[in-house]
Amino acid sequence: MILNKIKTTAICASLFAAVSCTSDFNDINTNPTGFTNQQLTQDFNDIRSPFTSMFTGIFNTLHWKYQLQQNLSADIWSGYMATPTPFKGLSGDNSNYNLVDGWNTYIWDLPYVDVMANSLKVEQRTKDLQKFPEFYAVSLILKVETVNRLTDVFGPVVYSKFGSTELTVPYDSQQDVYTKMFAELDSAVDALTSSVNAGNKSLFAPIDMTAYGGDYKQWVKYANSLRLRLAMRIVKVNPTLAKTQAEKAVNHPFGVLTTNADIAKVIIPNYIDPILTITNAWGDIRMSADMESIMGGYNDPRLSNYFNESADFPGQYRGIRTGINIVAKSDRTGMSEIGAVVGSSEKVLMTTAEVYFLRAEGALRGWNMGGTAQNLYETGITTSFAQHGSPGAAAYIADNVKMAKDFVDVKDATNNATAVNNVTVAWSEALGNEVKLQKIITQKWIANFPEGQEAWSEYRRTGYPKLFRIVYNTSGGAITTASGVRRVNFPQSEKAGNPGGVATGVAALGGPDNGGTRLWWDTTGPNF
Repeated sequence: MILNKIKTTAICASLFAAVSCTSDFNDINTNPTGFTNQQLTQDFNDIRSPFTSMFTGIFNTLHWKYQLQQNLSADIWSGYMATPTPFKGLSGDNSNYNLVDGWNTYIWDLPYVDVMANSLKVEQRTKDLQKFPEFYAVSLILKVETVNRLTDVFGPVVYSKFGSTELTVPYDSQQDVYTKMFAELDSAVDALTSSVNAGNKSLFAPIDMTAYGGDYKQWVKYANSLRLRLAMRIVKVNPTLAKTQAEKAVNHPFGVLTTNADIAKVIIPNYIDPILTITNAWGDIRMSADMESIMGGYNDPRLSNYFNESADFPGQYRGIRTGINIVAKSDRTGMSEIGAVVGSSEKVLMTTAEVYFLRAEGALRGWNMGGTAQNLYETGITTSFAQHGSPGAAAYIADNVKMAKDFVDVKDATNNATAVNNVTVAWSEALGNEVKLQKIITQKWIANFPEGQEAWSEYRRTGYPKLFRIVYNTSGGAITTASGVRRVNFPQSEKAGNPGGVATGVAALGGPDNGGTRLWWDTTGPNF
């Protein structure tokens, strides 16, 4: 049960912090940091372990855990991928909106065990002891990254009361979660900015598993970019706060991610991306029909980086439509596997291209984003092309003819579908804001691959890109085919171990605890 894990972690972390505190804090003045080299080494060892778990836990690095944490949920519902495997037979599974209890346990538990518990340890070993405030600041950024993903799956979650030893741990409403995330980003950005402005040498390099190498300024850029992402998520429920937070992010002295050297990515030695194992060794995931329709229709040069050619149809990229009746796995394992994009030792948390598309939408809404919507949109495309080493960005941006293509199921014509995301790439000021937004989100969707969590969230927020509907819905009416999955129900482990807390979560949710209930920011209102 997650409740027991929370209790144990909180107690153990408190004891560890109590015995690891140096007794002669005020007397140490042998070096500019206030600690001897021996003490720094000991403290870094004390702090390194929690950070390692946090860096590798945002996306769990173990293949079967990642499969249940994200691959059989967000990666599918985002329109990125589809499975050829009939996991639950005729009754259907997540692909058919019959959400599998047990799979959702990993979506819930892993963020708490891998990240939240370790963030609490860092807090108790740094902030409360007034040591290494920059380390605590970085831990807050990683925590917000993780909690954002968690709340955008479930809605209300345990956040402000995490670590409580009470029998009932209440949930925060999603609105309160977002308020707290903004506040924690404030704390992190203020601490790191002050450290940079004071000329402090970074001590975080030995622990930093990202490409930033301990550079606090880079961490501020990432935090500002996260703030921009969160701001855009709430634009339909609180447009005033969204604008304030977005402009605060972009207009900070250090700014946001602007070059591909700024990409937030975790680098893990000898790392094998779980998606590579799931698609290659297991044959459980393939290209989606939506990717074939949209990227194939645009003749997108990035397609060959994202996917491998179909084994059954050499020279072609072939996908699978989600929610069809899959009789046998062997029928469609010859469709396109996920390609070289998942073949490195890096796991991307946030791309610079995404930030440009966020800014483009902000500019479209009249916010001060440091550029026009068109310029930021086109820069987002060229930045993504450069990230993947793909040629032809200029011609791609200028194309006002190509659109998504119809999907043809080469194995079963009953699954064929007419293209639905009918917009070209080229920008035109003569178009209305809704069509411009569709272009922005479609290109952000392409650029963010394979990170299905963010793509699914933005699809729910905006309705873009338009995706094919599933063919067989076995949800029993809990989730409509037209709306798709809006969230994931709370896991049985929480209902058994923290029933009172779950009750507060359901109350804050404002609807039944199933996949058809919309989250706080996921409204049915218009985008403008």
